[in-house]
Amino acid sequence: MRYDSLDTFLTDGKDALLKGPIAMVFAEDLAEVDTTLRHHLSLGFKQVLLFAPDEVKLPEGLETKIHRIRYATRAPEMLTKAVNRIIAAAPGIWMYYCYNAEYLFFPFCETRTITDMLTFHTEERRDAMLCYVVDLYADDLGAHPNAVSLEDAHLDRSGYYALGRPDAEGHPKERQLDFFGGLRWRFEEHMPPHRRRIDRIAIFKAKKGLKLSEEHLFNDEEYNTYACPWHHNLTAAIVSFRTAKALKTNAGSTYDIQTFRWHNSVEFEWHSQQLLDLGLMEPGQWF
Repeated sequence: MRYDSLDTFLTDGKDALLKGPIAMVFAEDLAEVDTTLRHHLSLGFKQVLLFAPDEVKLPEGLETKIHRIRYATRAPEMLTKAVNRIIAAAPGIWMYYCYNAEYLFFPFCETRTITDMLTFHTEERRDAMLCYVVDLYADDLGAHPNAVSLEDAHLDRSGYYALGRPDAEGHPKERQLDFFGGLRWRFEEHMPPHRRRIDRIAIFKAKKGLKLSEEHLFNDEEYNTYACPWHHNLTAAIVSFRTAKALKTNAGSTYDIQTFRWHNSVEFEWHSQQLLDLGLMEPGQWF
């Protein structure tokens, strides 16, 4: 289904919000929009919403499986404005959001659905899930000048770390950390400080009054925690070409970067076990 605007969708397409989990994909450019949609459909999301301008073209068969919303995805604060309106329209529904050329992986996702995972997560009395945004990049930038290639995708196997997240008085917040690593760490001179974190609360249950900020955090502090007080919880990973793509398409950085490869680069195997082995997500008590 196509909708001319978010307003139109919230009026004519609101039945799509009755049952979750729902995936929201924001197409900032033309890179790998179709594969992003197909990947999240394969995970078992009940509905997939694509926010995209008109220049994004999709195969007809794929477009019939999603809800396409005309949206200005290069406008300031475009993602938070849309996500917060969807939250307000669908309290009680599990949701997820990402950009194009980003792919969600969770423990055992090859054999279990997103609904299976969220059923377990709900039983653990959790209403949100920490996701690590793991940078992907093409090994050969000559062949792939925008740094995007599913067949040639690589990631960093080490170099990730966490720091305490301070409150307004400078004291560390309980069960909250700021996570860093990947290209945002290795090329931090090209990244503003507020864009260097790789943690994102991308999976969450909507509720009345809940708001997402531009820092990918919520106004309910419990949503921003990595685990409950009594044991480790599930976490997920979003493997993402977004940072590599930005570094190679922005005039201020593209000529300073000849390759993203370093001694800790490894080929991405497109399997959850690799991410588990590297410690880039956590199965918690789910086996």
